[in-house]
Amino acid sequence: MDNFLAACIKQFQYYKSLGDKTFTQLSTEQLFWHPNESSNSIALIVKHLSGNMLSRWTDFLSTDGEKENRNRDQEFENSWTDRDELITYWNAGWACLFRAIESLGEEDLAKIIYIRNQGHTVMEAILRQLAHYPYHIGQILYIGKICLDDKWSSLSIPKGHSASYNSEKFSHEKQQQHFTSEFLKGNQENM
Repeated sequence: MDNFLAACIKQFQYYKSLGDKTFTQLSTEQLFWHPNESSNSIALIVKHLSGNMLSRWTDFLSTDGEKENRNRDQEFENSWTDRDELITYWNAGWACLFRAIESLGEEDLAKIIYIRNQGHTVMEAILRQLAHYPYHIGQILYIGKICLDDKWSSLSIPKGHSASYNSEKFSHEKQQQHFTSEFLKGNQENM
């Protein structure tokens, strides 16, 4: 697989794992909590992300990324009450994304696809979603951190540990690898 596509898959896996690790820290009530009426809960953000993924990545090369059967506004209406339903939908969206990207080759990157009748190269469409999803996953993590306060387990370098983290990294020889490789390897070992 092309280096660009492989790097994108790793990046998407990393962001999915951040969401997964947030969900494991939270209670069902916390997944559905929202700070006020105009704000979204984690559940609604998941519903939106999954709806977007299923729309964008289904028949990726052959149909518009905004499917006629998608009801985006409904993604922001709370119709779930069950943690399992949330996780199932989250995983379905990601599975659709990974199937689509894993089916691509380097020769596909310059092809034109459409999202709301706007043409994008396949590479541009992937980058568009690679910018969109982390925006919302950051919201998920932030809400999780608010809910848990000092009980939150950091998913990056914990506050006050930058020097020791950097010292450990610089104690090794230079190497070329995707920055998520160690994180994803540890994530798979914990599954």
